[in-house]
Amino acid sequence: MPKLRLGIPKGSLQDATIALFAAAGFKIYANGRSYFPSTDDPELECMLIRAQEMARYVEQGVLDAGLTGYDWVVESGRTVATVCDLIYAKQSRGKVRWVLAVPEDAPFQRAEDLEGKTIATELVEVTKRYFAERKVNVQVDFSWGATEVKPPMLADAIVEVTETGSSLRANRLRIMETVLESNTQVIANTKAYADDWKHRKIDNIAMMLQGAIAAQGRVGLMLNVEKKNLPAILAVLPALNSPTVSQLSDFEWVAVSTILEESVVRDVIPRLKEAGGTGIVEYPLNKVVM
Repeated sequence: MPKLRLGIPKGSLQDATIALFAAAGFKIYANGRSYFPSTDDPELECMLIRAQEMARYVEQGVLDAGLTGYDWVVESGRTVATVCDLIYAKQSRGKVRWVLAVPEDAPFQRAEDLEGKTIATELVEVTKRYFAERKVNVQVDFSWGATEVKPPMLADAIVEVTETGSSLRANRLRIMETVLESNTQVIANTKAYADDWKHRKIDNIAMMLQGAIAAQGRVGLMLNVEKKNLPAILAVLPALNSPTVSQLSDFEWVAVSTILEESVVRDVIPRLKEAGGTGIVEYPLNKVVM
C-alpha cells in the first residue's frame, strides 16, 4: 500500500491542527513523548516537526507534505509547492501578523527611525529584507524566545508574531508597522506532488481540511413554506450561495435549505417564522466543500 509522509507542526499549532484534522475526518493520536503520531488512515504516516523546520524537510523529500506557516516558508527560502492556504491559528480563525514593535514611551514612529538600532526576532531573514528594502541599517539579532521582554534593555525594537496584540500590550509595547501577514499552508515536495497518487492524496486532504475550516461558525437551516410566502423567506436568508428550494408532495409547499453564520441564527429564525416558515430545523455542519 502506498504511503504519504505528512508533517504535523509541533508546538503552538499542534493541538489546533490535530483538532482540524479530526473535524476533516482524520483521527491523529499524538502520544506526548512520540514524534510519530498514529492515524486511522492507513495511507498516512505522520511526523511531528517544528513549523520553522517543515519547509526544509519537505524540500529535501524527508516528508511528502506538511503544514506550516507562510512566514516560515518565506524565512527558510526553501522551494516547495504551495497546495493551499488554511486560515486558522492557535487562538482564532484569522491570520497572524509579524509586527515591528517598540516600547510605549520610545521616540520611534516608523521603521526609518531605527537606523543603527538593534532588532530582536525569530524571523531574522524576513526582518533583514524588510529593513534592507527601506535602506535602513539595523542589527538583527536572533531571539530564542520571550522576545517581548527584550526592549529596551536587550534590544531597541522587536519583530514578533501576534494574533490579538494582547501580549505586546501586556509588556508595554507599541506596534509601529506590520512586517508580514501569515497563515498556515499545506506545502508539498515538488517531486512528490508530481506523482499522480500522492498529488491526489495531498489534494484530497487539503480539500477536507478546507471544508472543515469553511464549516466553522456556520450551521445548516431547513424549513417548509407555502409558495406564496417564498419571496418573503428568501428575502430574510443571508445565504452562503442561493438557497436550495425543493418541491414537496403538496404542490403549494416547498422546502428551503441553506447555510448561514451561526451568529445570525438567533435573529433569522424569528424572522423566518414571521414570514411564514414552518418546521424550521437548525443543524451543525462538519464540512462545507465549495
